[in-house]
Amino acid sequence: MEYRKKFVVEPGSKVRLDRVDPSYTGQFDCEDEVKAKIDKDLDRLRDLQQKLYAEHRRALLVVLQGLDAGGKDGTVRHVFSGLNPLGASAHAFKEPTAEEQAHDFLWRVHKLTPAHGHVGIFNRSHYEDVLVVRVHELVPKDVWSKRYERINEFEKNLAQSGTRIVKFFLHISKEEQLRRFEQRLTDPQKRWKISEADYAERACWDDYVHAYEDALERCSTERAPWYVIPADHKWFRNFAVARIVADTLDEMDIRIPPPSVDIAEMRRKYHEAACG
Repeated sequence: MEYRKKFVVEPGSKVRLDRVDPSYTGQFDCEDEVKAKIDKDLDRLRDLQQKLYAEHRRALLVVLQGLDAGGKDGTVRHVFSGLNPLGASAHAFKEPTAEEQAHDFLWRVHKLTPAHGHVGIFNRSHYEDVLVVRVHELVPKDVWSKRYERINEFEKNLAQSGTRIVKFFLHISKEEQLRRFEQRLTDPQKRWKISEADYAERACWDDYVHAYEDALERCSTERAPWYVIPADHKWFRNFAVARIVADTLDEMDIRIPPPSVDIAEMRRKYHEAACG
């Protein structure tokens, strides 16, 4: 199955998240059935990242968004932790600092976009400024409603500068979110993640869904597509994201550059040194 076609938000299409099954796992019934496939895709990712780093002409930006407990941290940990840290970075965007609020909303994001040869992962992103800002009316509608166009221009600029962009909405059900909150309450290793705001935000569930639908509709483009990933099952989420990212890098047709030295001459010097 071509997962990019399966889960992509086609530019200009209408998005109805209530018509997307967050528990979807395709033809697979359990993690054991995809484990070997995930491992193969993770190997592909590591190999392709090495080529991207060597080529040093383009970059990849991965954007992860989702409602609380949607699996953003888990995706970073399971899909991207095997990348070479010399050529990869992950950034989490929380409430803006005073310095960040003193600039335009894209300032804090732009300075963290990946350099050529690198993979950048955003855990939340510039989309927070048309999501939480909209839901909680932190700025007037006539301000946030203009940001979709600015986001599209921003991503167009990145693409034209050599950055490939893939964006994932990790789609979980309200029931699964509550189950994950309960896990955080009972697991001592996860309790640090829970906050009163998690439960308070559930009252805004429908507002967030509508905000996400608008963002997906208005900002999924050929150069920076959105993918809606069923995420109730963590193993399928990881599988789908890893497959799409690896396929995207494959499509970039990354080429390792030719050597900058005379290989024959280097071999001659090696043999001279080896022979003493």
